[in-house]
Amino acid sequence: MKTFSDDNFETLKAGTRDLLAAIGDDPARDGLLETPDRVAKAYAEIFASTGQTHFDNYKLFPTDQDTDMVVVSGIPFYSMCEHHLLPFKGRVSVGYVPDGEIIGLSKIPRLVDWAARRPSVQENLTALISSELERITHPKGVAVLVEAEHMCMEMRGINQPGTITRTSLYKGSLKTDALLRQEFSLRGSLK
Repeated sequence: MKTFSDDNFETLKAGTRDLLAAIGDDPARDGLLETPDRVAKAYAEIFASTGQTHFDNYKLFPTDQDTDMVVVSGIPFYSMCEHHLLPFKGRVSVGYVPDGEIIGLSKIPRLVDWAARRPSVQENLTALISSELERITHPKGVAVLVEAEHMCMEMRGINQPGTITRTSLYKGSLKTDALLRQEFSLRGSLK
């Protein structure tokens, strides 16, 4: 969880009160009295990775195995659209072809969670997961598939509940080797 300075915490609370008043509600009514404090605490969790440029909660292990690919699929995530500050949620599949080192399997979902805890768009979230895994493991190839539902499409605008957006990014051997890419598509499928 992010720790806001006292000034930032108070700014978030005041901004929440101002927002409530601006939409025509009364921030002093019983049901909203504690809302500014709750929002500030929630944002500390939701935006915990904002301002962090690199994921650093990992350990690498040497391997002499000739593993074709490591795939972790169906990783749930929640994030906030940077255009509307409305949530989007979904699942991620990550695959990589090791080159002498592997990352602990539990660190891949932690990497996804780290990447998601900031205002973003799905395309940038996909790229951030890929680039950090590539930076950390120096693999022969990496693939990331993200599937999400966006509240900015469901609650406003086109009002289309259940619409799914898929983004993918392939690098190295997973971009150039059609058979590896096909294997990732099968093993990393979010269906």
